[in-house]
Amino acid sequence: MARSALPITEVLVVADCWQSEPDAEAVIHRAVAAAAGIADAGLGEAELAVMLTDDAGIRTLNSNWRGIDKPTNVLSFPALPPTGGGPDDAPRMLGDIAIAYQTTRAEADDEQKPFDHHLSHLAVHGFLHLIGYDHEKDADAAAMESLETEILAQLGIPDPYADRGRID
Repeated sequence: MARSALPITEVLVVADCWQSEPDAEAVIHRAVAAAAGIADAGLGEAELAVMLTDDAGIRTLNSNWRGIDKPTNVLSFPALPPTGGGPDDAPRMLGDIAIAYQTTRAEADDEQKPFDHHLSHLAVHGFLHLIGYDHEKDADAAAMESLETEILAQLGIPDPYADRGRID
């Protein structure tokens, strides 16, 4: 069986604090590729953007889009389905993911795990939201967490849920 095409992932670093993590872009690309390969959502030539921001930037997004005035680790913004009028050969836009450095760093440190493992987890989590997974109901959360664990295991990353609850 032919392997499905991987999504085109653009990583935008918009906060200087990410300079302390020079491998962040490669970590994101690797995590998204693994998630796309395992989730097999028939993505074809899809595109997404990942914005590496800081707590102030993600707090603004969280406040504006979710009405929650505090920083968080990751936010996903699935793209709306195309309404027509565009070229037939245009790539499908999956949406955008934003990841905050300070919250991600603090969580990795608090949980005593490598930063790149936690960043990979957040990228996978955000990607799964873009392709339709959520964790609003217990059964959905269990399915999403199981898939995240499978994807991360392929990357050599231990189960992030072994000692704690789910990402909110």
